[in-house]
Amino acid sequence: MTPLSATLLEPETTQQDVSDESSGSVCGVLAEFAGPKQLLRAAEMVRDAGYRKTDAFSPFPIHGMDDALGIKPTILPVIVLVVGLTGCAGGLLMQWWMNAVDYPFLISGKPLFSLPANIPVTFEIIVLTSAFATFLGMLGLNGLPKPASPLLEQERFRGVTDNKFFLYVDAADPKFEEQDVVDLFHRAGATWVDDVPNSKSSAKIPGAIKMGLVALLALALVPPAMIYRARHTTSEKPRIDFFSDMDSQARPSAQQSTDLFADGRAMRPQIAGTIAVGDFYEDDAFFLGYIPGDEDENGETVAAAESATDAAPGAPAAAAVNEPNYVSEFPVEVTESLMYRGQMQFNIYCAPCHGLAGQGDGLVSLRAMELQQPTWVPPTNLTSPPVIAQPVGKIYDTITNGRRKMSGYAAQIPPEDRWAIVLYVRALQKSQRATLDEIPEDKAAVLKNQK
Repeated sequence: MTPLSATLLEPETTQQDVSDESSGSVCGVLAEFAGPKQLLRAAEMVRDAGYRKTDAFSPFPIHGMDDALGIKPTILPVIVLVVGLTGCAGGLLMQWWMNAVDYPFLISGKPLFSLPANIPVTFEIIVLTSAFATFLGMLGLNGLPKPASPLLEQERFRGVTDNKFFLYVDAADPKFEEQDVVDLFHRAGATWVDDVPNSKSSAKIPGAIKMGLVALLALALVPPAMIYRARHTTSEKPRIDFFSDMDSQARPSAQQSTDLFADGRAMRPQIAGTIAVGDFYEDDAFFLGYIPGDEDENGETVAAAESATDAAPGAPAAAAVNEPNYVSEFPVEVTESLMYRGQMQFNIYCAPCHGLAGQGDGLVSLRAMELQQPTWVPPTNLTSPPVIAQPVGKIYDTITNGRRKMSGYAAQIPPEDRWAIVLYVRALQKSQRATLDEIPEDKAAVLKNQK
């Protein structure tokens, strides 16, 4: 059933007779019925008579009309399925060719082609091809676009959008005989029957529209042509930037000078009396490992420097300098659970270089020594006397900010876990010099028996 939009005219009340035009000059027969029930019953009679190229028109959809006309399920879902599966196979094949054959690029040991990694692009291609198949398939199966229709030239038919109900049999139907169709419509209770002459207007697209389409197509080719030319030619002129946004603003890099500020520095100092997000340390001993107060003549805290005993093997001794007031006592409660937490964090972050016992013989260090890397600096033995002599605050500061080749772990390890690591380092140091008197009796008995 096909509701059509047309200009509303006053309905005619007189019944017309069938015209005397020959069947060769008509494209079908149109009949009007009093209401939806009569139209539905007439459609069933036409279907039972064997006519297949038929259509019904009403101001609103009528339930059961598809079955009454004998309309079969559309083949459009099958077309969409086939095209979608083709798009799926094409998408996977395209990605396989690009990634595994044409331009193989190994990334972190991952396979060159893996189905899960290629699902998103494949899904998008399926959706795209299915959408095109649905839209274009619908147009093709319905014979659209149709520039002209003979039905719209029937003045009585124009009331179909208001209160009229029509049934139409096309002359292209194999069983079509004009008089037989007229008689069938009369038996079905039609209130008006007439043949539909072939359209007097041309079904061809007007020349002006054709020229307009050609002009639009030509204009659509201009941007791709300009892009192609720009990609394959060189120019000394600046590129065209339609959306500059913040591309052209002054962006000094770190440590650069600028005339924008009076002091000539591009990097701005922190505003006096403010604290940056994440820099509020309510407990300096806990967050810093030292108590601020030792400052130089410029008002800045003196950074911790390496002492001669803490320098890299073979390096010249460093001059003694003032160091921050490192704390010597743990600012957290020392518990057995904190010790085990420190052991776990130490094995994750520290043991690869310093070794499980903290003696600087981790797997990374051993591998670097085996390869004889010239720039490799052996990790510090955490159980050596110089490190044992360091206050716990300095060990915490080392974990936080790093030393020599070792980078800081402030971003990876929270403050409480850093203190847990310091506690475990103290335990490792003590374990290397513990006496039997400091060991529990049951453990000491085992050690005596091993001797």
